[in-house]
Amino acid sequence: MSKTMSALAITLALASPALAQTAAPDAPAPAADAAAAPAPAAPAAATPAAADAAAPGDAAAAAHGDLSGTYTFDPSHSQVVFNYDHLGFSTSHGFINGVSGAVTLDQANPAGSSVEAQFPLSSIVTIAPALDEHLMKPEFFNGAAPATAVTFKSTSVEPKGTTEAVVVGDLTLNGVTKPVTMEVEITQAGPHPMSGKPTVGFEIEGKLLRSDFNLGALAPAVGDEVEFEISVEASKG
Repeated sequence: MSKTMSALAITLALASPALAQTAAPDAPAPAADAAAAPAPAAPAAATPAAADAAAPGDAAAAAHGDLSGTYTFDPSHSQVVFNYDHLGFSTSHGFINGVSGAVTLDQANPAGSSVEAQFPLSSIVTIAPALDEHLMKPEFFNGAAPATAVTFKSTSVEPKGTTEAVVVGDLTLNGVTKPVTMEVEITQAGPHPMSGKPTVGFEIEGKLLRSDFNLGALAPAVGDEVEFEISVEASKG
């Protein structure tokens, strides 16, 4: 889940010198050939603008401004997709819709950014209704109420370049709290085309062991490791 808070922009400039041809004195070049010969290109001047174009962070900041502030998740466009191995024969997938929460970005000090998120158990949807019911039985969630919340709260943010970070936080699931590490990338930042509000998009990758949360029934036949991808859209205001 596997996300420093601006879009990456890199400009490359390629230039090649023109080739000049000189005719021998006793064999002057035809006028048509002389007209077709390109004039020598003037060398490009090293200007401050060219230097700025090579600095992705500066270009992104100029494009989007300061992204600092608190952004609230749009649950209609924030989702978790998870997968696990099933008996070695197939990979099963599930979905968690309606993830809510908030992320606070600190562009001057990205390590000071933070995120909190949550969703109810009722948001978990697997490949079959019978499996959804099975998850609520004693070997998994032990009859927990569908409204029982699964929560995540970050404890550290380690920037990786201008648009990515490693986020570590406490995941509380099935009454157990364990640290989980996620890789986060900002995919886009700017005004939302419909609401006009400042908006940021995130793609997140991570994995966990379900046995860490007392959900390890049928492991290792059914994979203990669960991989997940999270897509989040969040806006200010």
